[in-house]
Amino acid sequence: MTEGQEPPKIEFPCEYPIKVLGKNVDDFPLLVLAVFERHAAGFDQEAITIKTSSKATFTSMTITITATGPEQLSELHQDLMATGLVHMVI
Repeated sequence: MTEGQEPPKIEFPCEYPIKVLGKNVDDFPLLVLAVFERHAAGFDQEAITIKTSSKATFTSMTITITATGPEQLSELHQDLMATGLVHMVI
């Protein structure tokens, strides 16, 4: 990007993949899904990918939602981090 040029704006609504990384505990996937249901009900649960780290310390989930705006994404991020199990949302 050259100086003075602004990054491209996201046009909403759009399909938006979100990766959530957190502690590998039994209730992590259910907790994450509950937060997503509150903020983006109706996402495709069949398309979710879940991976465990090589030392089984962390779990990552990638969930694609139909994002409606920056407020929705911000609130989703805040609620995920508030669980205490989520380390990072990408």
